Amino acid sequence: MDQIDFESDGFGDIVSRDSRYDARAYALLMDVIHYLGQGDRHMSGEDILDEFKERTLDLYGPMSWTVLREWGVTKCEDIGEMMFNLVESRRIRRDEGDTPEAFSGGYDFRETFLGPYE
Repeated sequence: MDQIDFESDGFGDIVSRDSRYDARAYALLMDVIHYLGQGDRHMSGEDILDEFKERTLDLYGPMSWTVLREWGVTKCEDIGEMMFNLVESRRIRRDEGDTPEAFSGGYDFRETFLGPYE
């Protein structure tokens, strides 16, 4: 798996408007979007959540829960909020049917990122 280049985009414009999430969380999410976007197919909220989970666990393993909490990402809805922040900053585009609700209730973060290691 490729390493994430956190330095390529500081996401300072987004973080200055919405400081709930660390710039590194946006870098991870952009990595997920880039990976899923190969082939120009539409990505559903479920697709993004699933790949975010896999990529996070691959990169951070037993530290995933700690890293995500430090970055302010504690639930699937946070990923939806970050997605729409990326849309507002024009880094990604939104399709007509995309809504923040597509990220609601995907999985329990604590159980998903900490449970396998308890």
